[in-house]
Amino acid sequence: MPNLLEMAAEIVASHASTTPMTKEELIAELNDLHQALVAIENGTAQETAMEDEEAAQTPAVSRKKAFGKDKVICMICGKAMKTLARHLKTAHGMTASEYRKQFDIPRTQPLAARAYSESRRQMAIDRGLGDNLAKARAERGKSKPKK
Repeated sequence: MPNLLEMAAEIVASHASTTPMTKEELIAELNDLHQALVAIENGTAQETAMEDEEAAQTPAVSRKKAFGKDKVICMICGKAMKTLARHLKTAHGMTASEYRKQFDIPRTQPLAARAYSESRRQMAIDRGLGDNLAKARAERGKSKPKK
C-alpha cells in the first residue's frame, strides 16, 4: 500500500493534469491534501470539517468586489471565473440558491460576469435564436386545438 505522501502526490498530479496551476498552488495543494489524509488516518477529520464550515461562513471577498465586469469571484474560496454555478457544484457541493442564501445575495444578481452574459446575449441575437423561439411558439399555438 502506498504511503500517504505518494497518495497525495497522485491525487494532486491528476488534478493538475486537468487544471492549470502555478508552482505555489501545486505545493500548497499537495501540503493541504497530505494534511487531510493524515487527519483522516488519525481520525481527526471531524474537527477539521467543523473548522472548514466555520471558515465558509466568512466571505473571502466582499459582495461588491465579488461581481465584476470581466470576472466573478467565489466568496467561499476567492477564485475568479466567468460563471459560478458549475464551480459551486463541483468545488463546494452547493447550489446557486444555497450560495445566495449563505451570503445574502439577491436573486436579481446574476452569478456570471457581465461581459460574459453580454457576449452570450449578442451571440444569441446574431444567430437569430429569439426569432426562432418566436416562430416555434407561434407554430405551437396554431397546432393546439381550441377548447
